[in-house]
Amino acid sequence: MSLTAWERIQTKYKVRPNGCWEWTAGLFKKDGYGQFHNPGGSNAAHRAMYEFVKGPVDEGLHLDHLCRNRKCVNPDHLEPVTCKENLHRGETVNAENKQKTHCLRGHEFTPENTYRYKRGSGFTRKCKTCINNRVKEVRRAANREPSFRSSTPV
Repeated sequence: MSLTAWERIQTKYKVRPNGCWEWTAGLFKKDGYGQFHNPGGSNAAHRAMYEFVKGPVDEGLHLDHLCRNRKCVNPDHLEPVTCKENLHRGETVNAENKQKTHCLRGHEFTPENTYRYKRGSGFTRKCKTCINNRVKEVRRAANREPSFRSSTPV
C-alpha cells in the first residue's frame, strides 16, 4: 500500500525548539529550500505543506519565511506576500539597499535629494548632491585641460 502525499510529507521534517518544522529530506541545490515530489502540485516543500494545511496560495503571491529558515515548512512561519515584499523583507541586496538612508558619501536620501528611476523590474536611487558634484568636477577638469589642437600642422 502506497502512502498519500500528506502521509509522506509528515515523515520528512523534525520539529525544532524554536518552532520551526525543519525539512530533513532533499533540498534544492541552488537555494536550500526543501524539495518535495508531489505529483498533484508544488514541489517546494514549504509551499506543499502550506497548501495541505492552509489551502492554496493566491496567484502571484510568494511564501515568505517569517523565521528566515529556508528549511522550515511550518505553515505558521509562512506568509503569502508579493514578490516585491518578499525581496524587501529577506536577506537580499534589494532588502539591504532599501534599508539605506544615506548614500556612500553620507548625503541623506530625502525626496528632494534623490533621483528614483526604473531599472529592470524595480527602482533604483541616486543621490542628487553626488551627481551635481560630479558634474561640477567634470566641468572644472574640462576647463583646466590644455587644448591638444595645435596651430601648426604636423
